[in-house]
Amino acid sequence: GADGTLQIIRQMQGFEAGASSWEPDIFARRIVDYKPENLDDLCLSGEVAWARLALHPALADAARRVRPTRIAPISFFLREDADWLLDESHITPEGLSHAGRAVREALEERGASFFNDLVRATHRLPSEVEDALWELAAGGLVTADGFENLRAIMDTRHKRGRRAAGRWSLVARAASPLSREERIKRHATQLLLRYGVLFRDLLADEPIAPPWRELLVVLRRMEAQGEIRGGRFVSGLTGEQYARPEAVDLLRAVRRSREAA
Repeated sequence: GADGTLQIIRQMQGFEAGASSWEPDIFARRIVDYKPENLDDLCLSGEVAWARLALHPALADAARRVRPTRIAPISFFLREDADWLLDESHITPEGLSHAGRAVREALEERGASFFNDLVRATHRLPSEVEDALWELAAGGLVTADGFENLRAIMDTRHKRGRRAAGRWSLVARAASPLSREERIKRHATQLLLRYGVLFRDLLADEPIAPPWRELLVVLRRMEAQGEIRGGRFVSGLTGEQYARPEAVDLLRAVRRSREAA
């Protein structure tokens, strides 16, 4: 249910995956009897948000364009954690289409808006506004009240007239009030929550994570304070490894069960 969905989002926040793969490949495999309504309810309640965390590189390059695609990386996260997860890069709309710029400007002027309001404000066709919203979402510039908004424009069958009822808004990328050290610790804690055991190789799938050398400073301090364990937990890997105490206990239990078998 919604509680299980929230628990998985808390574990997976900060991880970016293709927009179309979140529900079938991530949520449905981790949540018993997953229902899209549970995700939408969490988004509409204000507890959970979705967005591309790092801005698309084309936004700073006039020679490139942001292409709407079902594999555009997005992440789900708790709204209370947005300040340290979202990239603070300066936004330039260089790689946007004319329709994308028009919709972005309308959202800047009007604030959060329903789809029909954006059609009227931009004087563009509904299909153009849909493509523009998908482009802006793929670039990391917009989000919506619910995930149904993005689900609707990704669905090739939605031409029947199905459109999400929620509002669209610009992603707020204000400077984080947290210090650099505190943000690194938040990232380290999040990675440990996601994987249980943390080592350098895992960062290959974590593009927004701080560099390993910076994480090491925080991890060593956390170990010294007794919050986590340092050691050799996964064989065949070089470098330091750190783990949550409960992950160490689980690994030992798995090893004992195998030895007994």
